[in-house]
Amino acid sequence: MNHPVVHFEIGGKDTTRSKDFYSKLFGWKIEQSGAAQMVSAASDIGIGGHLSSLGHEPHNYVTIYVLADDIPAMIKKAESLGGSVVIPETEVPDMGHFAWIKDIDKNTIGLWKPMSQ
Repeated sequence: MNHPVVHFEIGGKDTTRSKDFYSKLFGWKIEQSGAAQMVSAASDIGIGGHLSSLGHEPHNYVTIYVLADDIPAMIKKAESLGGSVVIPETEVPDMGHFAWIKDIDKNTIGLWKPMSQ
């Protein structure tokens, strides 16, 4: 698969409350890492993710991140297919780059390119 799902993000207004809920519900190990609460992938299957609070709309959301070796090219392709850009390519220091796009049904999808790529 050229573009696997590699990460997830769950947004809410109160990450402490979200951390409590998801750690109790699923037994997830969740630790502070910068501004985000990172969810450890504690098995050989599944992907890691994080909980966040943006401090602005959208407060409540769930999105996936798809691996992209060329974020600008993927954005152009999405736009050519009727999608749109929500957040242009943005650097996450020492980690990589991401962008958010909307598909033709207005679902938000993240694109992710790690630094090592």
